[in-house]
Amino acid sequence: MRNQTVLITGALTGIGRATAIAFAKEGANVVVSGRHEDKGQELAAELRGIGAQAEFIKADIRHDEEVKSLVEGTVRRFGRLDVAVNNAGTEGRQGVVTEQTAETYAATFDTNVLGVLLSMKHELRVMQAQRAGNVVNVSSAYGHIGAAYASVYVASKHAVEGLSKSAALEAANYGVRVNSLAPGPIETGMLNRFTGTKENKDSLAAETAMKRIGTPEEIADAIVFLASSKASFITGKSLGVDGGFQGH
Repeated sequence: MRNQTVLITGALTGIGRATAIAFAKEGANVVVSGRHEDKGQELAAELRGIGAQAEFIKADIRHDEEVKSLVEGTVRRFGRLDVAVNNAGTEGRQGVVTEQTAETYAATFDTNVLGVLLSMKHELRVMQAQRAGNVVNVSSAYGHIGAAYASVYVASKHAVEGLSKSAALEAANYGVRVNSLAPGPIETGMLNRFTGTKENKDSLAAETAMKRIGTPEEIADAIVFLASSKASFITGKSLGVDGGFQGH
């Protein structure tokens, strides 16, 4: 990955942050993006401390013009875009189907689905001109199964999987790979908000074959693999990194 340019959305915490560090250690140029200027600049400085060339560009992926500026800013700084990791997401409002509203739906889908669509729209335009590049969309193990009390989140991750597979069929025509990665329960702030209590979190861990919660670093390593030449014949797939998660 040395000297390749990597753009990561939702990069300031959890999986995104671990992924930025992993690519920096591989010698990539890294652009991190999120909505909080102070945290973003701190992370960029940390990546430069590792030895990477790194920049923070503030953007809200729900807004087309901000995503366009993010991608254009990345290319302006580094000359190209080799890897895009679309990680920004939200767990949304949990609850039974009968309690959901148009507003709770939009709050989840605008980030998890529209954000991925807009990101790929601008990333793939650059990669199409280059005739090269890799996109990794971060989905969820719930993108393959159902889950009570999380219907809107689950639906959004199914949508991410479908978007990724469809984009892969288009992008293959110009030498670009698109895959998704589906983490199981991972030690992040989102998981803690999602589970709410230690008991719920322990119960989720028990639903993995490995009987534990994964780490952001384990997901980051898998993302680096998918974006590397070692995965050169993989496209349109969803890589489950979930410790054998079965769901409920």
